[in-house]
Amino acid sequence: MSVEEVECLWDARAELGEGPLWASSLEALLFVDILGARLLQYRPAEGAKREWPLDEACCWLIERGDGDGFIAGLRSRIVHLRLDESGPRVVEELARPEAHLPGNRFNDAKADPAGRVWAGSMDAAERDASGALYRLDDRGMVAVDRPYVIANGPAFSPDGRTLYHTDTAVRTVYALDCSEQGVLSGKRVHIRFDAQDGFPDGMTCDAEGGLWVAHFGGSCLSRFHPDGRFDRRVRIPATQVTSCTFGGAGFDELYVTTAARGRDDEPLAGALFRLRPGVRGLPPNRFGRPDDGRPSP
Repeated sequence: MSVEEVECLWDARAELGEGPLWASSLEALLFVDILGARLLQYRPAEGAKREWPLDEACCWLIERGDGDGFIAGLRSRIVHLRLDESGPRVVEELARPEAHLPGNRFNDAKADPAGRVWAGSMDAAERDASGALYRLDDRGMVAVDRPYVIANGPAFSPDGRTLYHTDTAVRTVYALDCSEQGVLSGKRVHIRFDAQDGFPDGMTCDAEGGLWVAHFGGSCLSRFHPDGRFDRRVRIPATQVTSCTFGGAGFDELYVTTAARGRDDEPLAGALFRLRPGVRGLPPNRFGRPDDGRPSP
């Protein structure tokens, strides 16, 4: 596989493939089908594929720093989840901050280098600005920024000092300063998409600080420099590109999720893709005290 050669790994036909996570403990790529209420796993060493149906749709997963499974964002709540040969199992509910908003759901999340989780919510009907960005740590879960129609794609710069966050509905990626204590400030427009670009969706940063953004409706990924300047674009053979993350032993592989909803005419809509973009990513941060040898900020 050459640089930027895009390979289809799994024609999973995900209605809304999202939340790709390289789970080092499993040596596997996990992702979710939010609308199809499925959890999917791809192990590149064997090319093995597994999937499990879910009672409640899962929107994202983050590994726990203590090695005991995952923090998961289900449609309406945050839970501690374990995954074994029998499948996923909810251990404990941790938070349900929007019980008063039954039309909302969680959408995307990432952990920062200090082990805090940053999770966004959205109006499931994609109309009202009822969503918010939340911070989850050992003190609980609190809203830290609002409003959002579709809170999406949090990503952190390699030093953890800049949080990139998106409102997909208004085609805008924001940058926010994040202090050592997890306080946000200085919210500003970082990238604004034009109509022909589609909508900014999931994002990830590489080790050089480049920001990779999925174009929902735009059939591509784009990389931007840390100052927001456009760098390059990679075409994906599916219109609705939803998210991306680095994985593999050297974190030199970029995994890409897509959505099949409304794309019955596209043979690879909803598939999982992989490419080697020529830059490396970083191991994903975990919830709780980091245990991967990197110092906390």
